[in-house]
Amino acid sequence: MIKRILSTKILKTSKVAPIIGIVGPRQSGKTTLAKEVFPNYTYVNLEQPDTRQYAQNDPKAFLDQYDNHIILDEIQRVPELFSYLQVKTDNDKKMGQYILTGSQHFLMMQSITQSLAGRIAIFNLYPLSYEELSNDNKQKKDIYTQIWYGGYPRLYEQEISPLIWINNYIQTYIDRDVSLISQITNLRTFETFLRVIAGRTGQLINLTSLSNDLGISHNTVKSWVNLLETSGIIYLLQPYFSNTSKRLIKSPKLYFTDTGLVCRLLGIENPAQLITHPLYGSIFETHIVIEYIKYYLNRGESPNIYFWRDKKGLEADLFKNISGSISEIYEIKSSQTIPEDAFSKLKQIQSITDNNSRLNIIYGGSENQSRTNGEIISWSSLHKFLAKI
Repeated sequence: MIKRILSTKILKTSKVAPIIGIVGPRQSGKTTLAKEVFPNYTYVNLEQPDTRQYAQNDPKAFLDQYDNHIILDEIQRVPELFSYLQVKTDNDKKMGQYILTGSQHFLMMQSITQSLAGRIAIFNLYPLSYEELSNDNKQKKDIYTQIWYGGYPRLYEQEISPLIWINNYIQTYIDRDVSLISQITNLRTFETFLRVIAGRTGQLINLTSLSNDLGISHNTVKSWVNLLETSGIIYLLQPYFSNTSKRLIKSPKLYFTDTGLVCRLLGIENPAQLITHPLYGSIFETHIVIEYIKYYLNRGESPNIYFWRDKKGLEADLFKNISGSISEIYEIKSSQTIPEDAFSKLKQIQSITDNNSRLNIIYGGSENQSRTNGEIISWSSLHKFLAKI
């Protein structure tokens, strides 16, 4: 197993919280992580029909049988358990008593809101980060190959072809997860939607445009976007704006949480095709933004990032917001050469927003530079840079 950075934070938190929740996309490594961090816990898989039926029909007896130090996998399959977990942990007062995992984030969150508030610490686990791959010497040799593979753990631990495995993953997600957790009846249209929205990664989300392109209602598109977000397939990056400004864009930007999945959905069959692909800039930006988010989530922290864009198109790809103040501004460039006058746009935005933030360029090359105006950061060094600030 490739060691997950999040394991340290989870183990520490289990000493002070009765329940640990690990949520994220399907196949991001939640079950493997739970077993690795808690090797002496009893493992119970609620996707097993007989186990699930027992838990549904008699949740109290089920929890009495599995009394202490339990991993309950795919907990969202048995929502009846949540209220009983509340009573059980309140009575037992044991820390780290239950480890819950679930791939359907929003079902867990809904149940947690109702039953487990104040009793559970929730951690988000995305597919492997470049930092985690590098720590295990499993990273790919160049940015194109790394983007094309993405970060699903099984691709690295079992050396499976991404073309085969991710295609099966897409079908599994649609056939199992979507059918189970939604009222979608036309799965073929949803699959088309999934491929269309992959072409919008790294872009402002426009529900009306998607509705027109797919010939479905605005509300349907909105609900499907919400489904992708809450199941961990996409991340919606919110804009940073002042209440006093009417000149700024207020729609979120959409990013897939795994670039390998984007490549399969767009029909990119090998890394070389990325070099000249018209969407490469957006896919590269997706890789960087998600790597940034993973860095903080893997440490149990909030990324606290936004983007900034005015209606004239002036844009900063990332704003780091600490306690209401902008501490870092980033521009993401897919080119492998450092652009001339690299910081001009960021300096303009810094002036408009009237802050003293540090300016940073993240680009597709290999060299890092410290300049008078800010930092030039290689895509492969992002995690090392973030460790310093």
